[in-house]
Order: sequence, then structure tokens, then C-alpha cells
Amino acid sequence: MKQKIVIKVHMDCEKCRVKAMKVASSALGVNTVAVEEDQLVVSGVDVDAAKLTRCLRKKVGYAMLVALEEVKDKQPEPETDGKEDGKKEKEKEKNEETPEKSIPWPPCPPYYCPPPCPQYYMYDVPANNSPLCIIM
Repeated sequence: MKQKIVIKVHMDCEKCRVKAMKVASSALGVNTVAVEEDQLVVSGVDVDAAKLTRCLRKKVGYAMLVALEEVKDKQPEPETDGKEDGKKEKEKEKNEETPEKSIPWPPCPPYYCPPPCPQYYMYDVPANNSPLCIIM
């Protein structure tokens, strides 16, 4: 199912716009990305809008999902009688046999977890009065 997603992103400078477009284009299923004022317009097939918004929040900053619409394909034209019908049917069969191949983009990297802190153990230190040093 084709989707059109509009996300409002805080983009002050050109660097922020480029970074937002890179993050959006790297999401799984995204076909096109466009910037309109302070909004990203993303279209693609089966794009997870919530995950994309979360990635933009982590990488760029403020991001809010504004709209999510399903894009419907154009309605087929009414068929006419005659020789052209046979040609159109053959063209449709050719198009169905050779589907477009798309390479899926890798999803956003998982949240980075730092290694656990080292554990320290406490020992009782004997008092200075005890004769531990035999040499003296």
C-alpha cells in the first residue's frame, strides 16, 4: 500500500535539512523524500511512520507526525472495442510479468547501549594498631 507521510521537523540550517533527508531516505520502503518549508513529505510502500518519526527525533531533533495518507493508484481507463484492446492486454501482461525490483533500505540503527559499569568490591582495612608488619 502506497503512503504519503508528512512530518514536521525542526530544521534551522541546511545541515539539518540534509541530515533529515538522509535519515528519512534510509528508512525501509521509502521511495521519495521532499522538503516543504519545515515539513518532510515522504512517500513509499509500507513505511512505518511512527518508527520514522522516532528516528528523526533521535537524529535531528523535534519531529511531529502531521499526516498519513494512503495514495491510491489511478483508475483504469474504460476499455474500447477493437484491435487496440488486444494490444493493451498484451502490454498489461508484460508489465505484470516484469515487476519493478526495489532494494530495501536498512532500518535505523538500534539504540546504542553502553557497556555495563565495572563492579567494585569493598574490603575491611585493619586498623593501624595491629602489628601486621613483622619486619619493624
